Amino acid sequence: MKATLVGQLPVGDEWLYEIKWDGYHALAAKRGHSVRLLSLKNKNLSNDFPAVMEAIRSVAADTVLIDGEIVAVDKRGCPSFQMLQNRASLGRDWQIVYYAFDLLELEGEDWKARPLTERKQRLQKLLSGSEVRYNAELLGSAEAVVRTVRQAGLEGVIAKRRDSIYRASTRSNNWLKLKLEQSQEFVIGGYSPDSGSFQSILVGYYDGDTLMFAGKVRQGFNPALRSTLLNKLKPLLTSRCPFYNLPTSKKSHFGEGITADDMNKLRWLKPKLVAQVRFTEWTSYGLLRHATFVGLRADKEPADVTREQA
Repeated sequence: MKATLVGQLPVGDEWLYEIKWDGYHALAAKRGHSVRLLSLKNKNLSNDFPAVMEAIRSVAADTVLIDGEIVAVDKRGCPSFQMLQNRASLGRDWQIVYYAFDLLELEGEDWKARPLTERKQRLQKLLSGSEVRYNAELLGSAEAVVRTVRQAGLEGVIAKRRDSIYRASTRSNNWLKLKLEQSQEFVIGGYSPDSGSFQSILVGYYDGDTLMFAGKVRQGFNPALRSTLLNKLKPLLTSRCPFYNLPTSKKSHFGEGITADDMNKLRWLKPKLVAQVRFTEWTSYGLLRHATFVGLRADKEPADVTREQA
């Protein structure tokens, strides 16, 4: 189940608030000693996160299906999506954990049609004594919750109706997300080459079946990351521009457009990779301003990437 982006939290006793973690949304399935971690498109993530697999095995149930988030956290519990990307070289100050926020099935019984509060109460009890972390309700007013989450440097807040049922594979107004900074996923469709590396990557989003150009991403790369990313981009090279709305008629005020003269200098890619990108705002030209690369998203399918509206 997915949350709908909003510009402010809803207020009222019918809502509860949770931390929005900056990680991989994943389902955890346990049957006996067998455990699997699945992305929302059923991509098997099990081999990538052995510590999370062991944590799921510690849950006191023979069969269970849990919804949650795979997160890299430091000793203070602060998350980092970039550290999750670089988990192969994590130092002692970091660990990969699984925050569980919903119970879907337990011992062969379907829980999805039960109210959220009932599911969370049973989940909290189930996880007691295990290595899986329970994503608890945040207490206080909407204003106080936002202030606390912002001060902690966390990504945002999820608001959920207490009586909501779980609707798999849907984006619902019963679950709402407030991001405290602008960020979302984008499809990588090209890059601007530069002396054996690249200056920027070109990203976009799908509008129906059409890939729309959203802007250039120049920030967030160090030399090692540039090299690693370029090795992933080169096998996807193609002669055809995948963006429907290029070239633009002219440069924008901030120089983010791509003219016909620019097109011959760029390298185009098959739209297979998804990047997480932070930015300050959308310009009036429909392009990203001050975009920064955060990491690749192995848990997202390119065809599912659309422009989020708040």
